[in-house]
Amino acid sequence: MVVMDELLDLVDCNDQVIGQEWRSVIYSQGNSNFRVVNAFLMNENGQLWIPRRCATKTIFPSCLDTSMGGHVMVGETYEQAFKRELIEELNLDASLISYELIGKLNPYQHDMSAFMQVYLIKTNTVPNYNQKDFSEYFWLKPHEILTVLASGDQSKSDLPKIVKILF
Repeated sequence: MVVMDELLDLVDCNDQVIGQEWRSVIYSQGNSNFRVVNAFLMNENGQLWIPRRCATKTIFPSCLDTSMGGHVMVGETYEQAFKRELIEELNLDASLISYELIGKLNPYQHDMSAFMQVYLIKTNTVPNYNQKDFSEYFWLKPHEILTVLASGDQSKSDLPKIVKILF
Protein backbone atom coordinates (compact mmCIF):
# COMPACT_ATOMS: atom_id res chain seq x y z
CA MET A 1 0.00 0.00 0.00
CA VAL A 2 1.39 3.42 -1.00
CA VAL A 3 0.87 6.14 1.57
CA MET A 4 0.95 9.73 0.38
CA ASP A 5 2.97 11.91 2.73
CA GLU A 6 1.87 15.36 3.79
CA LEU A 7 4.00 18.40 4.55
CA LEU A 8 2.89 19.87 7.88
CA ASP A 9 3.74 23.03 9.80
CA LEU A 10 5.74 22.52 12.97
CA VAL A 11 4.76 24.80 15.85
CA ASP A 12 6.26 25.96 19.13
CA CYS A 13 4.59 25.67 22.55
CA ASN A 14 2.49 28.75 21.72
CA ASP A 15 1.20 27.20 18.45
CA GLN A 16 3.31 29.54 16.32
CA VAL A 17 4.80 28.11 13.11
CA ILE A 18 8.54 27.45 13.39
CA GLY A 19 9.14 25.18 10.40
CA GLN A 20 7.81 22.33 8.28
CA GLU A 21 8.27 18.58 8.24
CA TRP A 22 6.82 15.56 6.48
CA ARG A 23 4.10 13.73 8.40
CA SER A 24 6.02 10.44 8.16
CA VAL A 25 9.05 12.02 9.88
CA ILE A 26 6.91 13.65 12.59
CA TYR A 27 5.22 10.33 13.37
CA SER A 28 8.44 8.29 13.24
CA GLN A 29 10.02 10.67 15.77
CA GLY A 30 6.93 10.71 18.01
CA ASN A 31 6.62 14.49 17.81
CA SER A 32 3.49 16.38 18.84
CA ASN A 33 4.34 19.88 17.65
CA PHE A 34 2.02 19.90 14.63
CA ARG A 35 -1.63 20.82 14.07
CA VAL A 36 -4.80 18.80 13.55
CA VAL A 37 -8.54 19.43 13.41
CA ASN A 38 -11.34 17.25 14.71
CA ALA A 39 -15.10 17.58 14.60
CA PHE A 40 -18.09 15.86 16.09
CA LEU A 41 -21.58 15.56 14.69
CA MET A 42 -24.15 15.71 17.50
CA ASN A 43 -27.84 14.87 17.13
CA GLU A 44 -30.79 16.30 19.06
CA ASN A 45 -30.49 13.45 21.61
CA GLY A 46 -26.95 14.50 22.54
CA GLN A 47 -25.42 11.52 20.73
CA LEU A 48 -22.16 11.88 18.84
CA TRP A 49 -21.65 10.29 15.42
CA ILE A 50 -18.65 8.00 15.99
CA PRO A 51 -17.22 6.19 12.96
CA ARG A 52 -14.90 3.20 12.85
CA ARG A 53 -11.79 3.69 10.74
CA CYS A 54 -11.25 1.26 7.87
CA ALA A 55 -8.93 -1.67 8.46
CA THR A 56 -6.66 -0.37 5.69
CA LYS A 57 -5.76 2.83 7.58
CA THR A 58 -2.04 3.22 8.28
CA ILE A 59 -2.52 4.39 11.86
CA PHE A 60 -5.27 3.22 14.20
CA PRO A 61 -6.84 0.73 11.72
CA SER A 62 -10.36 -0.45 12.68
CA CYS A 63 -10.45 1.97 15.62
CA LEU A 64 -13.23 4.31 16.66
CA ASP A 65 -12.61 7.94 15.77
CA THR A 66 -13.96 11.47 15.98
CA SER A 67 -16.64 12.25 13.39
CA MET A 68 -13.99 13.94 11.27
CA GLY A 69 -10.30 14.59 11.69
CA GLY A 70 -7.22 15.51 9.79
CA HIS A 71 -3.93 17.32 9.62
CA VAL A 72 -3.51 21.04 9.05
CA MET A 73 -1.28 21.30 5.98
CA VAL A 74 1.56 23.78 5.49
CA GLY A 75 0.17 27.31 5.24
CA GLU A 76 -3.39 26.30 6.13
CA THR A 77 -5.38 27.70 9.03
CA TYR A 78 -7.25 25.37 11.34
CA GLU A 79 -10.54 26.48 9.80
CA GLN A 80 -9.32 25.92 6.24
CA ALA A 81 -8.22 22.39 7.21
CA PHE A 82 -11.59 21.79 8.92
CA LYS A 83 -13.47 22.79 5.77
CA ARG A 84 -11.22 20.67 3.51
CA GLU A 85 -11.41 17.58 5.72
CA LEU A 86 -15.17 17.97 6.11
CA ILE A 87 -15.56 17.62 2.34
CA GLU A 88 -12.97 14.80 2.04
CA GLU A 89 -14.30 12.63 4.87
CA LEU A 90 -17.99 13.47 5.23
CA ASN A 91 -18.91 15.10 1.91
CA LEU A 92 -20.21 18.13 3.84
CA ASP A 93 -19.80 21.72 2.66
CA ALA A 94 -19.08 24.00 5.64
CA SER A 95 -20.76 26.92 3.87
CA LEU A 96 -24.06 24.99 3.93
CA ILE A 97 -24.06 23.95 7.59
CA SER A 98 -23.82 25.53 11.00
CA TYR A 99 -20.77 24.69 13.11
CA GLU A 100 -18.89 26.08 16.08
CA LEU A 101 -15.40 25.83 17.53
CA ILE A 102 -15.78 24.11 20.91
CA GLY A 103 -12.19 23.54 21.97
CA LYS A 104 -8.53 24.33 21.51
CA LEU A 105 -6.42 21.53 22.96
CA ASN A 106 -2.69 20.94 23.03
CA PRO A 107 -0.10 18.33 23.96
CA TYR A 108 1.21 20.27 26.96
CA GLN A 109 -2.00 21.08 28.84
CA HIS A 110 -4.26 18.25 27.64
CA ASP A 111 -1.91 15.37 26.74
CA MET A 112 -3.09 15.38 23.12
CA SER A 113 -1.12 13.95 20.20
CA ALA A 114 -0.93 17.41 18.57
CA PHE A 115 -2.21 20.97 18.74
CA MET A 116 -5.90 20.64 17.97
CA GLN A 117 -9.04 22.60 17.30
CA VAL A 118 -12.33 20.76 17.78
CA TYR A 119 -15.58 21.73 16.07
CA LEU A 120 -19.21 20.75 16.70
CA ILE A 121 -21.88 20.29 14.04
CA LYS A 122 -25.46 19.77 15.19
CA THR A 123 -27.35 17.47 12.85
CA ASN A 124 -29.62 14.44 12.92
CA THR A 125 -28.45 13.30 9.49
CA VAL A 126 -25.88 10.59 8.85
CA PRO A 127 -23.33 12.10 6.46
CA ASN A 128 -22.47 10.58 3.11
CA TYR A 129 -19.09 9.59 4.55
CA ASN A 130 -16.06 8.48 2.58
CA GLN A 131 -16.03 4.68 2.71
CA LYS A 132 -12.25 4.67 2.21
CA ASP A 133 -12.01 6.35 5.62
CA PHE A 134 -14.76 4.68 7.65
CA SER A 135 -16.33 1.22 7.66
CA GLU A 136 -19.27 1.72 10.05
CA TYR A 137 -20.62 4.23 12.57
CA PHE A 138 -22.54 4.56 15.81
CA TRP A 139 -24.60 7.29 17.47
CA LEU A 140 -23.37 7.30 21.08
CA LYS A 141 -23.71 9.59 24.08
CA PRO A 142 -20.35 10.73 25.48
CA HIS A 143 -20.55 8.37 28.47
CA GLU A 144 -21.44 5.48 26.13
CA ILE A 145 -18.26 6.11 24.12
CA LEU A 146 -16.20 5.82 27.28
CA THR A 147 -18.08 2.66 28.31
CA VAL A 148 -17.49 1.02 24.90
CA LEU A 149 -13.78 1.84 25.15
CA ALA A 150 -13.56 0.61 28.75
CA SER A 151 -15.07 -2.70 27.60
CA GLY A 152 -12.22 -3.25 25.15
CA ASP A 153 -13.05 -1.53 21.86
CA GLN A 154 -10.13 0.47 20.47
CA SER A 155 -10.00 4.12 19.40
CA LYS A 156 -7.56 6.74 18.29
CA SER A 157 -5.67 7.78 21.41
CA ASP A 158 -7.15 11.29 21.55
CA LEU A 159 -10.84 10.26 21.33
CA PRO A 160 -11.46 9.46 25.03
CA LYS A 161 -9.44 12.50 26.11
CA ILE A 162 -11.45 14.84 23.90
CA VAL A 163 -14.73 13.35 25.08
CA LYS A 164 -13.74 13.72 28.75
CA ILE A 165 -12.53 17.31 28.32
CA LEU A 166 -15.22 18.73 26.03
CA PHE A 167 -18.33 16.64 26.73
